Amino acid sequence: MSEQQHPDASGTSGIRPHLVCAGAAEAIDFYTRAFGAVEMIRLPMPDGKLAHAAVEINGGTVLLVDENAEYDMRGPLTLGGSPVTLHMVVPDVDASFARAVDAGATVVAPVTDQFWGDRYGVVKDPFGHLWSIATPGKNAPRTSEELAAAMRGDVQPDSEG
Repeated sequence: MSEQQHPDASGTSGIRPHLVCAGAAEAIDFYTRAFGAVEMIRLPMPDGKLAHAAVEINGGTVLLVDENAEYDMRGPLTLGGSPVTLHMVVPDVDASFARAVDAGATVVAPVTDQFWGDRYGVVKDPFGHLWSIATPGKNAPRTSEELAAAMRGDVQPDSEG
């Protein structure tokens, strides 16, 4: 691997999810296949587990680490689930969703047109993390009132886009 710059070296601010995985190196491989991740940095410990890693996915940085009970770092598989879903907006939800499933993700909610105007679906990666994937529709509700009406079923979303 070539010389790597830590993703925080630029000093820019922002929020980056930090995923704890039972098998962070395998997670990087999966995210590369499923979401087109580009590895930024990987810092293995002497036992081969990752103390820290970072990948770029869909323009954002995702940090990863292997489970470590000593530091109370446990992933969703160990905990029995996660209340967090990572959300990606993509140009073609159907293609992105199929790519994730082909790479080994499990369908939680199939891609469908949603009342808020997105074409949207949810997958679970092999490490227990949930990913929602969406493509916004052209005529999505714009105001709170329009969104509330769409939720009640008073209008139909137009997800062509």
